[in-house]
Amino acid sequence: MPAWVRSGDGTTNGDSVADAQDSDVEVVPRPLDALAQVLTDEQAERFRAAASRAAETLSGRTVWNVSSTATGGGVAEMLRTLLGYVAGAGVRTGWLVLAGDADFFTITKRLHNAIHGLGDGAFTAAEREHYERVLARYVPELLDRIGPRDIVLLHDPQPAGLVEPLRQAGVPVVWRSHIGVDRPNATSVAAWDFLRGYVEPADAFVFSRRQYAPAWVPTDRLWVIPPSIDPLSAKNRPIPAEERVRILIRGGLLSGGEPRLAQVVQGAPPPPADTRLVVQVSRWDRLKDMAGVMAGFAGIAPGREDVHLMLVGPAVAGVTDDPEGAQVLAECLEGWRTLPAGVRERVHLASVPTEDVEENATIVNAIQRHAAVVTQKSLAEGFGLTVAEAMWKARPVVASAVGGIQDQIEHGRNGLLIPDPRDLDAFAAAVGRVLDDGQLARRLGEAAHRRVRDQYLGDRHLGQYVELFDAVLGRVAPHPAA
Repeated sequence: MPAWVRSGDGTTNGDSVADAQDSDVEVVPRPLDALAQVLTDEQAERFRAAASRAAETLSGRTVWNVSSTATGGGVAEMLRTLLGYVAGAGVRTGWLVLAGDADFFTITKRLHNAIHGLGDGAFTAAEREHYERVLARYVPELLDRIGPRDIVLLHDPQPAGLVEPLRQAGVPVVWRSHIGVDRPNATSVAAWDFLRGYVEPADAFVFSRRQYAPAWVPTDRLWVIPPSIDPLSAKNRPIPAEERVRILIRGGLLSGGEPRLAQVVQGAPPPPADTRLVVQVSRWDRLKDMAGVMAGFAGIAPGREDVHLMLVGPAVAGVTDDPEGAQVLAECLEGWRTLPAGVRERVHLASVPTEDVEENATIVNAIQRHAAVVTQKSLAEGFGLTVAEAMWKARPVVASAVGGIQDQIEHGRNGLLIPDPRDLDAFAAAVGRVLDDGQLARRLGEAAHRRVRDQYLGDRHLGQYVELFDAVLGRVAPHPAA
């Protein structure tokens, strides 16, 4: 019998999905009117129309989502909020999370890296067999639960091997890839070759960027749907300045009180007053290049004694689908120890617990809002929800011109882009420029907020998904990707 992750706690159980409701991730319906209030009148009208159309299109059906984790990453964060609006529109919604073993997640992490062009992209017959064997355990339970009138969305490489058995049972299947690489290389091509046989039968393919789709994806089944954020969630709701300081002191990210919820490497967290923070919030993942941010900060620190760097990631035990997290955190700690003493005392690595999703989101919200500058110096990035989150909070963002980040940020208008993420001098110069020019920081932040309101909230996202569902169910002609 397969194990499924319990809702939100990162543990597993031995119950089948057919007889254990608590193996689902709870989807809490979100009121549509609340989101409509932060939209323009035109956006609100489109949003309500999309919700009505969703209820009509999906009447008598359940939309199922299958992913690899319920916490600790952008996909999980997006699903938790977007599915809430789907449910709020009156659509039956389910979310199941795979609980593969350590070898399964090692294989899929290598696959994830290979799609980004890292590693060798070579997978052995034994690895393929193990990947298939783990997923095969889920098929009987899924088919017992999911009917041919339902729709299933499979997210990223982990559940990709479920496409074929679900399609053979007559269930419409959409495969959604949240990752990709701007310029394919031999490694990424090999990774897509591994996945092709599993996902090719899907009724539709969804990518965050058109450039991410391999050439073999049929254009009449290809959809480009960027992610979105929820401005009303704990991660993004408004927090007054005094409250956010209290949250960060209580959470241990600023000095001045107990208890400490987060684990901060450097002995004394920075003081809440007379300190400007440069902040990056990411998984402990080599592609996020936390070590490079520290090295770049060494070029920012001299002459700016009030500026501190804080790298914030999830507690590694809470991210079940990323076996490299603990190793990357250890590497960052080693890099922190090699920093010059005058820099090291102003660099802080924080691991935030994920057991309480609301608490985790609130701490991240507070630290982003408290930041003078938010960075995202990724080497590769599928989309970069942390960028959209910081932009919504009207923070000036300095980020790499990679992946979906370059779709969000218009350089010099609503943020600053670094053409080469490995160029530490350019990174340091851009962050220093924002720190030294308060007027620039305000202008970038205000424009960033408007950009997210117009392009990256749930109203646009829901509307695109309704169009997708209409096409998959044959209600309208397929809509080729732009």
